[in-house]
Amino acid sequence: MAPKTATMAELWTHWQKRAQRGAHPFQFAPYEDVESAMAKIIPVFEGDHEASTREFSVVAAPHRERARAFEAKGDKAAARDSYLKAFALYRMARFPTQFTEGKREAYRNSQDCLIRAHALGPVPIRRVEMPFKGRAGEGDKVIGYLRMPPGKKKVPVLVAWAGVDSFKEDFLGATDPLLERGAATLTIDMPGTGDSPIVGSEDGERQWTAVFDWIAKQPELDASRVCAWGGSFGGYWATKVAHTHREYLAGMVSQGGGAHLVFQHDWVAMSQERAGLPWGISEMRGNSFGRPSYDGWYEFAPRLSLLDQGVLDKPCAPLLCINGVKDVLTPIEDYYIVLRHGNAKTARFYPGGHMGSSPEGVDEPKPVIVAWLSEKLGL
Repeated sequence: MAPKTATMAELWTHWQKRAQRGAHPFQFAPYEDVESAMAKIIPVFEGDHEASTREFSVVAAPHRERARAFEAKGDKAAARDSYLKAFALYRMARFPTQFTEGKREAYRNSQDCLIRAHALGPVPIRRVEMPFKGRAGEGDKVIGYLRMPPGKKKVPVLVAWAGVDSFKEDFLGATDPLLERGAATLTIDMPGTGDSPIVGSEDGERQWTAVFDWIAKQPELDASRVCAWGGSFGGYWATKVAHTHREYLAGMVSQGGGAHLVFQHDWVAMSQERAGLPWGISEMRGNSFGRPSYDGWYEFAPRLSLLDQGVLDKPCAPLLCINGVKDVLTPIEDYYIVLRHGNAKTARFYPGGHMGSSPEGVDEPKPVIVAWLSEKLGL
C-alpha cells in the first residue's frame, strides 16, 4: 500500500510563499491569479485532480487574449508580458506532468504562449527537430528549443534538461547566463516528459545520440565545445549520459540527480511521504517511465540503478555533481557513491535541500555551475 501523501491544502501552506515571490513552480505567474485558482482547487482536489488543470486554465485564458490584443496593436512589451503570464498559468494547469489529456492540452497552450513571448524579445526561440531512429511505437524526432547568441558564429553549445515536473520550456531561464556569455543553448525534455519521443527505460540515454549527432551537423554550432546540464530527476540522466556519451562532451553538470539508493524500495517508500506532494512523487517519476502508479514505480525503480548497471565504473566526461545535503527527494549519499566509482569527478554540496536550494529560495549553486560550464566551454 502506498504511503500517505499530503493534501493540496497542506501543499499550499508550503507553496504560498513561493507563489508570492515567483519561485518554482510559479515563475511569471501573477500571485492574485494563483491565489484565486488555489481557492477553488483546494476544496475539491481530493476527489477531482483535474480541478487544477481546469482552474489554472481559466485564469490563464484572459492573459492570452490580452497578449493577442497588445500584439495586434504593436505593443510588443505588453504582449510579451501577458504571454509570459499566460504561459506560467497554463504551466500550472499542466503541472506536475502530463497525466491526462487535459494536462496535455494545457501543455500545448503553455508552449504556444512561451514561443510567442520569446518571439517578441531580443532572442527568439528556434524550435528544432532532431531526427531520432526509435523503436516501434516511438517518435522519430527529439524536439528542442535552440537560442543563438546574437552576432556570433560557430559557437559552443549548452544542452540542458530538467526533471519530471519541469520541461524544456521551464529550464530556459537557467541557461540565460550561458547565452549571455556567448553559448548557444538547446533545451530538451528528458525521456517520458514534454515532447520526448520515448518513455524512460533502462536504455533511455539513446535519445541523446540523436541530439549530439544533430549538433555535429549544424555549421553554426561548435561540436568540439559541447556541455550539458541535467537538473532534478534529469540529474540521473546527466550522470548516465556523462558516462555513456563522454566522447561528445566537454563537461556535464548533474544537479539533484539520483544514481542508486533513490531507486531502492526503502527510499521509494520514504520519499513518497516526505515529498509532501498530493499526486505523489512516485507517480510523477513512474509516469515518465510509463508506470504512473506507486506500485508500478516501486516494482520497477531498482532496475535503474547506475551502480547495478555497471555504468559508474566506466570512464566519464568531466562531471560536476551538485546537490543539497538535506534533499528529501534524492539522497545525497547517491552522489557519494558516484564519487567513489570510476574516474575522479568534481562536487559541490550545500546545506540546503533539493538541487542545493536554501529554505529562503536562494539559488546558491547557480553561480558555481555557470562558472564551471563557462570554463569548460571556453567562454
